[in-house]
Amino acid sequence: MDTTSRDWLTVGREVLAIEIEGLSAVRESLGDSFARAVELLADCPGRVVVTGLGKSGLVGRKIAATLSSTGTAAAFLHPVEGAHGDLGMIRPGDVVLAISNSGLTDELNAILPAVKSLGARIIALTGNPDSPLARLADLTVTVHVPREACPLNLAPTASTTAQLAVGDALAVCLIQRKNFGETDFKRCHPGGALGQRLAMRVAEIMHTDNLPIVAPETPLSMALETMTAGRLGLVAIVAAEGRLAGILTDGDVRRLLSRGLPDLARPVIDFATKNPKALPPERSAGEAMDLMETAQITVLPIVDAYGRLAGMVHLHDLLGKGRYKFAG
Repeated sequence: MDTTSRDWLTVGREVLAIEIEGLSAVRESLGDSFARAVELLADCPGRVVVTGLGKSGLVGRKIAATLSSTGTAAAFLHPVEGAHGDLGMIRPGDVVLAISNSGLTDELNAILPAVKSLGARIIALTGNPDSPLARLADLTVTVHVPREACPLNLAPTASTTAQLAVGDALAVCLIQRKNFGETDFKRCHPGGALGQRLAMRVAEIMHTDNLPIVAPETPLSMALETMTAGRLGLVAIVAAEGRLAGILTDGDVRRLLSRGLPDLARPVIDFATKNPKALPPERSAGEAMDLMETAQITVLPIVDAYGRLAGMVHLHDLLGKGRYKFAG
């Protein structure tokens, strides 16, 4: 079969099947050394230094980033740069996580004796437990896949997927081992991060000034003018004592027009959505986002305990794209 007529969907599924096969094999072979690695990393008094070359190095960078963002101080060390002075970053008590599928990577293995002399422990992630890397390590976690997804069985594919997955497994175990919670996560994702923003109360984010508000008896034509001026994509219908009686959105207007030109002189309440989705001001921005995503809306009315309109939140405000900005 030539390449122009090959069924690429079938090939793609075969690749994924091989990757799944590799993950299943690693899952079944995972043993006591993995549990010992978790304890060694959890008890590390210094940093976890992840190192590897080529594709394993790229996987290592991601593992280091995941560890750092989930409560385990980590950094990536390029083995070649390590041989030229960057080993100075390693301190006694650090743990080095060395990654190589073959365990034969000369540039990596060459720096490991020096790593040991600096007082660091070494954990190897390798597909070859009889390799030089495994012999140089204090502990070896075997990450062996039956085959690569590459048709030549040469390009790192299933093996790097497995390395990445085992790195994720270590990180998740450490989250639980260290009782790393939501507050800790937010501390690792400071100023301007989405996690911090979504922890705010909607009262701190909502619009309260110059809201697009009309009375129930307002003619539709005037309500549309108020909607346009408000620039939030809706108009709120507020009854006596400030109680929210309904909303009319630009989507509602488009649906009205698709059925023919409505009577612009009729009261806006006749066209409004009664009992719209809303939240009280003390709820979190994260809850507001969940509700907006579920209801597929971009603006959410905020009402007090008596049903009175207190403000409005736009999706962009939650994401930091409105009057609140991400740091930097």
